[in-house]
Amino acid sequence: MPSSDIMGWDLGGAHLKAAHLDDRGKLRQVIQLPCPLWLGLDHLRQAVDGVMAAVSARIRYHAVTMTGELVDLFDSRVQGVQRLASVMEEKLAPAELGFYAGCDGFLQAHAVAGTAEKVSSSNWLASASFVAQCVPEALFVDIGSTTSDIVICKDGDVLARGDDDHQRLISGELVYTGVVRTSLMAETEKIPFRGEWVSLMAEHFATMADVYRVTGELPRHADQLPSADGGAKTLNASARRLARMLGLDLDAAPMEDWARVAAYLSELQLQRLMRACEFSLSRGLLGRNALLLGAGVGRFLVAKLADRLQRQYLDFSSLLDTGYLEVGDPADCTPAVAVAELARTRL
Repeated sequence: MPSSDIMGWDLGGAHLKAAHLDDRGKLRQVIQLPCPLWLGLDHLRQAVDGVMAAVSARIRYHAVTMTGELVDLFDSRVQGVQRLASVMEEKLAPAELGFYAGCDGFLQAHAVAGTAEKVSSSNWLASASFVAQCVPEALFVDIGSTTSDIVICKDGDVLARGDDDHQRLISGELVYTGVVRTSLMAETEKIPFRGEWVSLMAEHFATMADVYRVTGELPRHADQLPSADGGAKTLNASARRLARMLGLDLDAAPMEDWARVAAYLSELQLQRLMRACEFSLSRGLLGRNALLLGAGVGRFLVAKLADRLQRQYLDFSSLLDTGYLEVGDPADCTPAVAVAELARTRL
Protein backbone atom coordinates (compact mmCIF):
# COMPACT_ATOMS: atom_id res chain seq x y z
CA MET A 1 0.00 0.00 0.00
CA PRO A 2 1.48 3.41 -0.95
CA SER A 3 2.14 5.87 1.83
CA SER A 4 -0.36 8.67 2.35
CA ASP A 5 2.22 10.96 3.91
CA ILE A 6 2.05 14.62 2.89
CA MET A 7 4.83 17.18 2.64
CA GLY A 8 4.07 20.88 2.75
CA TRP A 9 6.59 23.21 1.12
CA ASP A 10 7.05 26.97 1.36
CA LEU A 11 9.52 28.20 -1.26
CA GLY A 12 10.82 31.51 0.02
CA GLY A 13 13.44 33.76 -1.49
CA ALA A 14 15.88 33.16 1.35
CA HIS A 15 14.69 29.94 3.02
CA LEU A 16 13.04 26.66 2.13
CA LYS A 17 10.54 25.43 4.71
CA ALA A 18 8.94 22.01 4.83
CA ALA A 19 6.47 20.16 7.06
CA HIS A 20 5.85 16.41 7.06
CA LEU A 21 2.47 14.89 7.99
CA ASP A 22 2.43 11.11 8.40
CA ASP A 23 -0.27 8.77 7.12
CA ARG A 24 -2.37 9.48 10.23
CA GLY A 25 -2.17 13.23 9.69
CA LYS A 26 0.29 13.68 12.56
CA LEU A 27 2.93 16.38 12.24
CA ARG A 28 6.29 14.62 12.37
CA GLN A 29 8.97 17.01 11.09
CA VAL A 30 9.33 20.72 10.42
CA ILE A 31 12.47 21.74 8.58
CA GLN A 32 13.90 25.10 7.51
CA LEU A 33 17.03 25.39 5.37
CA PRO A 34 18.80 28.44 3.93
CA CYS A 35 18.05 28.85 0.23
CA PRO A 36 19.32 32.11 -1.33
CA LEU A 37 17.32 31.81 -4.52
CA TRP A 38 18.70 35.03 -5.98
CA LEU A 39 21.99 33.16 -6.43
CA GLY A 40 20.43 30.48 -8.62
CA LEU A 41 18.01 27.57 -8.77
CA ASP A 42 20.68 25.07 -7.76
CA HIS A 43 20.27 26.38 -4.21
CA LEU A 44 16.64 25.24 -4.32
CA ARG A 45 17.62 21.85 -5.71
CA GLN A 46 20.18 21.37 -2.95
CA ALA A 47 17.73 22.46 -0.24
CA VAL A 48 15.03 20.10 -1.52
CA ASP A 49 17.56 17.27 -1.47
CA GLY A 50 18.46 18.24 2.09
CA VAL A 51 14.85 18.08 3.22
CA MET A 52 14.14 14.76 1.53
CA ALA A 53 17.32 13.25 2.99
CA ALA A 54 16.00 14.10 6.45
CA VAL A 55 12.62 12.45 5.84
CA SER A 56 12.64 8.68 5.81
CA ALA A 57 8.99 8.25 4.82
CA ARG A 58 7.70 7.91 1.29
CA ILE A 59 5.68 11.01 0.45
CA ARG A 60 2.50 10.53 -1.54
CA TYR A 61 1.60 14.18 -2.01
CA HIS A 62 3.63 17.38 -2.03
CA ALA A 63 1.69 20.61 -1.38
CA VAL A 64 3.63 23.68 -2.46
CA THR A 65 3.27 27.39 -1.82
CA MET A 66 5.79 30.11 -2.55
CA THR A 67 7.10 33.67 -2.44
CA GLY A 68 10.47 32.95 -4.04
CA GLU A 69 9.20 34.05 -7.44
CA LEU A 70 9.90 37.63 -6.30
CA VAL A 71 13.70 37.31 -6.33
CA ASP A 72 15.57 39.12 -9.07
CA LEU A 73 16.76 35.87 -10.58
CA PHE A 74 13.54 36.00 -12.59
CA ASP A 75 12.39 38.57 -15.15
CA SER A 76 8.83 38.47 -13.80
CA ARG A 77 6.79 36.86 -11.05
CA VAL A 78 5.00 34.70 -13.63
CA GLN A 79 8.31 33.38 -14.91
CA GLY A 80 9.43 32.78 -11.35
CA VAL A 81 6.36 30.71 -10.49
CA GLN A 82 6.77 28.61 -13.61
CA ARG A 83 10.46 27.93 -13.04
CA LEU A 84 10.01 27.11 -9.36
CA ALA A 85 7.18 24.74 -10.20
CA SER A 86 9.37 23.11 -12.83
CA VAL A 87 12.20 22.53 -10.36
CA MET A 88 9.87 21.03 -7.76
CA GLU A 89 8.39 18.67 -10.34
CA GLU A 90 11.89 17.74 -11.49
CA LYS A 91 13.00 16.93 -7.93
CA LEU A 92 9.88 15.24 -6.56
CA ALA A 93 8.27 13.33 -9.42
CA PRO A 94 6.76 10.75 -9.68
CA ALA A 95 5.02 11.73 -6.44
CA GLU A 96 1.95 13.90 -6.92
CA LEU A 97 2.41 17.67 -6.59
CA GLY A 98 -0.19 20.33 -5.89
CA PHE A 99 0.54 24.06 -6.08
CA TYR A 100 -1.60 26.17 -3.79
CA ALA A 101 -3.70 28.75 -5.64
CA GLY A 102 -6.03 30.08 -2.96
CA CYS A 103 -9.71 29.60 -3.73
CA ASP A 104 -8.72 27.56 -6.81
CA GLY A 105 -7.28 24.92 -4.52
CA PHE A 106 -4.27 22.85 -5.53
CA LEU A 107 -3.16 22.82 -9.15
CA GLN A 108 -1.01 20.30 -10.95
CA ALA A 109 2.29 21.52 -12.34
CA HIS A 110 1.04 21.65 -15.94
CA ALA A 111 -1.76 24.04 -14.90
CA VAL A 112 0.51 26.51 -13.14
CA ALA A 113 1.56 28.36 -16.29
CA GLY A 114 -1.95 29.67 -16.92
CA THR A 115 -2.67 30.59 -13.29
CA ALA A 116 0.71 31.81 -12.06
CA GLU A 117 -0.76 35.01 -10.61
CA LYS A 118 -2.90 32.96 -8.22
CA VAL A 119 0.01 30.77 -7.13
CA SER A 120 2.34 33.74 -6.69
CA SER A 121 2.98 34.78 -3.07
CA SER A 122 -0.02 32.92 -1.73
CA ASN A 123 1.71 31.44 1.31
CA TRP A 124 0.13 34.03 3.64
CA LEU A 125 -3.30 32.93 2.41
CA ALA A 126 -2.54 29.28 3.13
CA SER A 127 -1.55 30.21 6.68
CA ALA A 128 -4.54 32.47 7.27
CA SER A 129 -6.98 29.96 5.77
CA PHE A 130 -5.80 27.28 8.16
CA VAL A 131 -5.95 29.67 11.12
CA ALA A 132 -9.50 30.66 10.14
CA GLN A 133 -10.53 27.02 10.38
CA CYS A 134 -9.12 26.74 13.91
CA VAL A 135 -10.26 29.82 15.83
CA PRO A 136 -13.51 31.82 15.78
CA GLU A 137 -11.77 35.18 15.28
CA ALA A 138 -8.22 36.45 15.41
CA LEU A 139 -5.79 38.96 14.07
CA PHE A 140 -3.19 36.67 12.57
CA VAL A 141 0.31 38.15 12.67
CA ASP A 142 3.20 36.24 11.10
CA ILE A 143 6.55 37.99 11.60
CA GLY A 144 9.31 36.29 9.69
CA SER A 145 12.91 36.97 8.78
CA THR A 146 12.02 39.46 6.04
CA THR A 147 8.33 40.34 6.04
CA SER A 148 5.27 40.44 8.28
CA ASP A 149 1.71 39.41 7.42
CA ILE A 150 -1.26 40.88 9.28
CA VAL A 151 -4.60 39.29 8.42
CA ILE A 152 -8.09 39.28 9.93
CA CYS A 153 -9.61 35.81 10.31
CA LYS A 154 -13.23 35.42 11.41
CA ASP A 155 -15.94 32.74 11.29
CA GLY A 156 -13.90 30.51 9.00
CA ASP A 157 -13.10 33.28 6.51
CA VAL A 158 -10.00 35.27 5.66
CA LEU A 159 -11.10 38.91 5.56
CA ALA A 160 -8.13 40.35 3.72
CA ARG A 161 -8.46 43.56 1.71
CA GLY A 162 -5.58 42.72 -0.61
CA ASP A 163 -5.05 39.54 -2.58
CA ASP A 164 -1.64 40.21 -4.13
CA ASP A 165 1.57 41.81 -2.93
CA HIS A 166 0.79 45.22 -4.40
CA GLN A 167 -2.68 45.45 -2.87
CA ARG A 168 -1.45 44.01 0.43
CA LEU A 169 1.26 46.66 0.64
CA ILE A 170 -1.43 49.31 0.08
CA SER A 171 -3.73 47.77 2.70
CA GLY A 172 -0.95 47.41 5.26
CA GLU A 173 -1.51 43.65 5.47
CA LEU A 174 2.01 43.06 4.12
CA VAL A 175 4.70 44.96 5.99
CA TYR A 176 8.21 44.63 4.61
CA THR A 177 10.02 44.25 7.89
CA GLY A 178 11.36 41.18 9.66
CA VAL A 179 13.57 40.23 12.58
CA VAL A 180 16.53 38.87 10.62
CA ARG A 181 17.21 40.20 7.10
CA THR A 182 15.80 43.74 7.24
CA SER A 183 18.48 46.41 6.87
CA LEU A 184 18.59 49.01 9.63
CA MET A 185 18.34 51.88 7.15
CA ALA A 186 14.88 50.56 6.25
CA GLU A 187 13.65 51.27 9.78
CA THR A 188 14.88 54.83 10.42
CA GLU A 189 17.13 57.63 9.21
CA LYS A 190 18.43 58.75 12.61
CA ILE A 191 19.20 57.29 16.02
CA PRO A 192 19.70 59.03 19.37
CA PHE A 193 23.23 58.28 20.55
CA ARG A 194 24.99 59.82 23.54
CA GLY A 195 22.85 62.93 23.49
CA GLU A 196 22.98 63.52 19.72
CA TRP A 197 20.84 62.53 16.77
CA VAL A 198 23.07 60.53 14.41
CA SER A 199 22.09 59.80 10.81
CA LEU A 200 22.47 56.16 9.87
CA MET A 201 24.72 55.29 6.98
CA ALA A 202 22.71 54.14 3.96
CA GLU A 203 24.70 50.93 3.73
CA HIS A 204 23.90 47.29 4.38
CA PHE A 205 26.31 47.14 7.32
CA ALA A 206 23.87 45.57 9.80
CA THR A 207 20.46 43.91 9.97
CA MET A 208 17.70 43.45 12.49
CA ALA A 209 19.27 40.10 13.37
CA ASP A 210 22.09 42.13 14.94
CA VAL A 211 19.56 44.20 16.85
CA TYR A 212 17.82 41.19 18.36
CA ARG A 213 21.09 39.40 19.01
CA VAL A 214 22.14 42.39 21.12
CA THR A 215 18.76 42.52 22.90
CA GLY A 216 19.01 38.77 23.51
CA GLU A 217 15.66 37.99 21.83
CA LEU A 218 16.73 36.40 18.54
CA PRO A 219 16.01 32.64 18.48
CA ARG A 220 19.31 30.86 17.94
CA HIS A 221 18.09 28.97 14.89
CA ALA A 222 16.43 31.96 13.20
CA ASP A 223 19.46 33.46 11.46
CA GLN A 224 20.58 30.91 8.86
CA LEU A 225 22.14 33.18 6.23
CA PRO A 226 25.47 35.06 6.39
CA SER A 227 25.58 38.28 8.39
CA ALA A 228 25.78 41.62 6.57
CA ASP A 229 29.59 41.54 6.57
CA GLY A 230 29.91 37.77 6.46
CA GLY A 231 31.32 37.87 9.98
CA ALA A 232 30.57 36.13 13.24
CA LYS A 233 27.14 35.98 14.84
CA THR A 234 28.18 36.90 18.34
CA LEU A 235 27.14 39.69 20.68
CA ASN A 236 30.31 41.67 20.03
CA ALA A 237 30.20 41.14 16.27
CA SER A 238 26.60 42.33 16.13
CA ALA A 239 27.37 45.37 18.28
CA ARG A 240 30.32 46.16 15.98
CA ARG A 241 28.01 46.10 12.96
CA LEU A 242 25.57 48.42 14.74
CA ALA A 243 28.45 50.79 15.52
CA ARG A 244 29.47 50.85 11.88
CA MET A 245 26.01 52.15 10.94
CA LEU A 246 26.83 55.21 13.07
CA GLY A 247 30.29 55.65 11.58
CA LEU A 248 31.99 54.24 14.66
CA ASP A 249 33.98 51.25 15.84
CA LEU A 250 32.84 49.00 18.66
CA ASP A 251 35.33 50.43 21.14
CA ALA A 252 33.97 53.97 20.69
CA ALA A 253 31.37 53.30 23.41
CA PRO A 254 30.58 50.71 26.09
CA MET A 255 28.22 47.82 25.37
CA GLU A 256 25.47 49.62 27.32
CA ASP A 257 25.33 52.26 24.58
CA TRP A 258 25.04 49.67 21.81
CA ALA A 259 22.31 47.95 23.83
CA ARG A 260 20.40 51.25 23.88
CA VAL A 261 20.83 51.56 20.11
CA ALA A 262 19.42 48.05 19.67
CA ALA A 263 16.53 48.73 22.03
CA TYR A 264 15.64 51.91 20.14
CA LEU A 265 15.64 50.13 16.77
CA SER A 266 13.56 47.29 18.19
CA GLU A 267 11.02 49.78 19.51
CA LEU A 268 10.79 51.48 16.12
CA GLN A 269 10.05 48.18 14.44
CA LEU A 270 7.50 47.28 17.09
CA GLN A 271 5.75 50.65 16.66
CA ARG A 272 5.64 50.13 12.89
CA LEU A 273 3.97 46.76 13.37
CA MET A 274 1.69 48.20 16.04
CA ARG A 275 0.40 50.82 13.61
CA ALA A 276 -0.30 48.12 11.03
CA CYS A 277 -2.22 46.04 13.59
CA GLU A 278 -4.23 49.03 14.78
CA PHE A 279 -5.06 49.90 11.18
CA SER A 280 -6.46 46.41 10.55
CA LEU A 281 -8.34 46.44 13.84
CA SER A 282 -9.84 49.82 12.94
CA ARG A 283 -11.98 48.06 10.33
CA GLY A 284 -14.16 47.00 13.27
CA LEU A 285 -14.52 43.40 12.09
CA LEU A 286 -13.13 41.74 15.21
CA GLY A 287 -14.68 41.66 18.64
CA ARG A 288 -12.88 42.80 21.76
CA ASN A 289 -12.08 39.21 22.70
CA ALA A 290 -10.44 38.36 19.39
CA LEU A 291 -6.99 36.82 19.77
CA LEU A 292 -3.68 37.98 18.46
CA LEU A 293 -2.35 34.80 16.92
CA GLY A 294 1.41 34.83 16.43
CA ALA A 295 3.59 32.96 13.97
CA GLY A 296 7.07 33.20 12.46
CA VAL A 297 10.52 33.43 14.01
CA GLY A 298 9.64 36.96 15.12
CA ARG A 299 6.49 36.02 17.00
CA PHE A 300 8.11 37.18 20.24
CA LEU A 301 7.12 40.61 18.92
CA VAL A 302 3.51 39.47 18.47
CA ALA A 303 3.37 38.66 22.17
CA LYS A 304 4.50 42.23 22.87
CA LEU A 305 1.90 43.60 20.47
CA ALA A 306 -0.83 41.59 22.20
CA ASP A 307 0.21 43.05 25.53
CA ARG A 308 0.07 46.60 24.20
CA LEU A 309 -3.26 45.98 22.48
CA GLN A 310 -4.57 44.30 25.64
CA ARG A 311 -5.53 41.15 23.78
CA GLN A 312 -4.87 37.49 24.48
CA TYR A 313 -1.87 36.05 22.68
CA LEU A 314 -1.97 32.58 21.14
CA ASP A 315 0.96 30.81 19.50
CA PHE A 316 0.34 29.12 16.14
CA SER A 317 1.80 25.87 17.46
CA SER A 318 -1.02 25.60 19.99
CA LEU A 319 -3.43 24.94 17.09
CA LEU A 320 -1.65 21.69 16.31
CA ASP A 321 -1.16 18.24 17.77
CA THR A 322 2.60 18.28 18.29
CA GLY A 323 2.75 15.10 20.35
CA TYR A 324 4.45 13.21 17.51
CA LEU A 325 6.75 16.00 16.38
CA GLU A 326 10.34 14.78 16.07
CA VAL A 327 12.11 17.95 14.98
CA GLY A 328 11.42 21.63 14.34
CA ASP A 329 9.00 24.32 15.51
CA PRO A 330 5.73 24.54 13.54
CA ALA A 331 5.27 28.26 14.19
CA ASP A 332 8.63 29.00 12.55
CA CYS A 333 7.41 27.47 9.28
CA THR A 334 3.72 28.28 9.44
CA PRO A 335 2.94 28.38 5.67
CA ALA A 336 4.55 24.96 5.12
CA VAL A 337 2.55 23.45 7.97
CA ALA A 338 -0.64 25.18 6.87
CA VAL A 339 -0.41 24.14 3.23
CA ALA A 340 0.19 20.53 4.31
CA GLU A 341 -2.87 20.65 6.58
CA LEU A 342 -5.00 22.20 3.83
CA ALA A 343 -3.89 19.51 1.41
CA ARG A 344 -4.74 16.80 3.95
CA THR A 345 -8.25 18.21 4.25
CA ARG A 346 -8.66 18.31 0.47
CA LEU A 347 -7.36 14.77 0.04
